[in-house]
Amino acid sequence: NIPISASFDDAGFLHVNCTSGSVFVDILPQTRRWPLLDKSKWQVFNHRVLDRMERKKYDTPMLMDSQTQSVVVRCGSSSKIVTRVSPRISQLPEYVPPTDSDTRAKDRHRPYSKRKYEQRVLSARRPNVMFIFVDATSHRQFYRRLKQTAATLATLHQPGKTALTELYRYHSLGVSTDNSTKAMYLGEIFPKIRNPLPIWAYYRDRGYVTARVETSCEDWSRTYAAKYYNSLLYSVGERSLDYELSAPFCMPEYYPATGNSFGNFKGPFSISARCLYGRHVHEYGFDYIDQLREELGSDSSRNNSKPYMLMLNLMEGHEGTGEVIRTLDGRLSMFLADLRDSGELDDTVLFLLSDHGLHMGLNYAFLNSGQIEHKNPFFAMVLPQWLRSHADIQAAQGLLVNEQRLTTPLETYYTLKTLADWPAYEPSDFKRSLFAPVKAGRTCAEANIGANICMCK
Repeated sequence: NIPISASFDDAGFLHVNCTSGSVFVDILPQTRRWPLLDKSKWQVFNHRVLDRMERKKYDTPMLMDSQTQSVVVRCGSSSKIVTRVSPRISQLPEYVPPTDSDTRAKDRHRPYSKRKYEQRVLSARRPNVMFIFVDATSHRQFYRRLKQTAATLATLHQPGKTALTELYRYHSLGVSTDNSTKAMYLGEIFPKIRNPLPIWAYYRDRGYVTARVETSCEDWSRTYAAKYYNSLLYSVGERSLDYELSAPFCMPEYYPATGNSFGNFKGPFSISARCLYGRHVHEYGFDYIDQLREELGSDSSRNNSKPYMLMLNLMEGHEGTGEVIRTLDGRLSMFLADLRDSGELDDTVLFLLSDHGLHMGLNYAFLNSGQIEHKNPFFAMVLPQWLRSHADIQAAQGLLVNEQRLTTPLETYYTLKTLADWPAYEPSDFKRSLFAPVKAGRTCAEANIGANICMCK
């Protein structure tokens, strides 16, 4: 491969250095504002990206549109993805939620009191949220295949500074991603209102910088909640996110542009390592999250900057052999170590979790142990000690108690909701969150877990 050096400067110019022949730049479209109609994962989203991609010949540094987040630089037989955070966080306009969907109002049809909200929340210390989602990874599989990550995760428990919680009996709410993530992101499996907003919209309405990285050329709301919207012309991304990175993961070198995009040998469900232009796909996701972290850290002083909610969706656990997830171990371990060493966890809540265990392969198909593992996804959370201490005082060490009690993604939703409102959270949300102890001897029926998937039999 021909080495390519390419980067953006602070003024927004793309600089490329490649000594072999002509250089072309594929400018990838910004997908955040796209309507649900354009984001179906069944050979729609990827083709919209390819159709709207613009190729230009590179001769001199190129000034990019402020909305451009990513490009593919091509030189000879080599290609390189270059990403950036744009517009700069300091240049984001103040976000004002639409009146008819403002989540700060208890009733969507009644406006909230801005003055009261600002007095209670905006002047307080509010935690950042880092949300790392690894699809189809059981608690046992995490320790079986992500050994470096597991060792690094343990070092994030630093008494007096940060506190690690693992939920050993965390239970999925369905066979696949659908039910568990709807519970986790919407607070219910079957939404009762039209146009439901995911939890990241709740954060954005409260002044958080919100960003989501999907490494599988997919939009969560389009895939799992589209039928609950009045129109597929609605843009959940524009309503709920400041930043979105999806387009690079729709490139045909990784995500097949024809036929089955979810086969065994290419794409986000492949049984071989998922690579794109000589790097693991997940590396691009971590790169962008790190760029956001750097940008947020440089945005004035930390005490004056906006809190953030950053979400990274990883698919390495979703395949039949249970081996591809090994490729994630080194980079995920490095990421956790950097969070620890940077001091970011002093005011950041880290979620590292899954929706369910492996639901394909021989172990799942033929062994009872595989069936049980599938229903026990991994869940870990790291809290700053100041926040953990407050929660423990309010709820008799609920997090510690819940480590060995039956919990589900529904409690995760109310935990996220409580954190978004911190410290002026609703007592009813706190009581349903992981901060409050769930009932001892809780049954699957009491936890809204269907009898057909209950592992407590």
